[in-house]
Amino acid sequence: MDIILLMLMIIIGFVGSFFSGLLGIGGAIINYPLLLFVPSIFALANFSAQEASWISMFQVFFASLAGILAYKHKSKKSNKASLIHKGLVLNMGISILIGSLIGGYLSGFLVGDSINVIYGVIAIVAIVLMVIPNKGKYQDDSEEISYNRGVAIVAAFLTGIVSGIVGAGGAFILIPIMLTIMKIPTRTTIASSLAIVFISAIGGVIGKLSGGPMVLMPTLFAVFGSLLGAPLGSRISAKMNVKYLRYALVVLISLTAIKIWMSIIL
Repeated sequence: MDIILLMLMIIIGFVGSFFSGLLGIGGAIINYPLLLFVPSIFALANFSAQEASWISMFQVFFASLAGILAYKHKSKKSNKASLIHKGLVLNMGISILIGSLIGGYLSGFLVGDSINVIYGVIAIVAIVLMVIPNKGKYQDDSEEISYNRGVAIVAAFLTGIVSGIVGAGGAFILIPIMLTIMKIPTRTTIASSLAIVFISAIGGVIGKLSGGPMVLMPTLFAVFGSLLGAPLGSRISAKMNVKYLRYALVVLISLTAIKIWMSIIL
């Protein structure tokens, strides 16, 4: 296999996982379109939608795991309570795991255009949710966090199905829901969403292994890039205002959604 392609996979994995640690997303919302278009632009590879979603799901799994470990190390080093809310992760994690198992398995029976349409739809939903003014409140370490368990469980399950199909963790949808509807503090949202995405990725990976094409070497190199990018993004996330990067992510999602819809229509 072309060494240039493998180096490109490291870069793609790094970029997606950097935003994973920075914003609490899985990174597939970035990696999926990059995998579809960037290797083909350089005439290095032509990944199908199924192959791109397969690589993305494994990248999400390892990127979210690396991000979680970085957050735990940071809280332990600073002697502060972990920002990962165990109750929230448990409620949403179980639901999104079941949904992603279903979605990951179903993706093996869908044609590429169907997966692209699903990606295009959830990209539009993500854009709408992410431009809603941030309702996440200031984080008070002594504050007890409350939320609607029913909303959390249903939202996580539905997100798991569609994210499992396209090989995403689903946090790019869950984060706006957690901020705007459930009113979870911003820092807790970002940290907890990584743990939820990791659980989702477990189901997605199992689903992909049981119903999709294997792309081993590109996946391994994308995962290597993920292990480098996620901890770096997590460290930067704790030190800066992520609002402007969030809107930059909206622009990126918008451009890729337009590209995918144009390819479907034309």
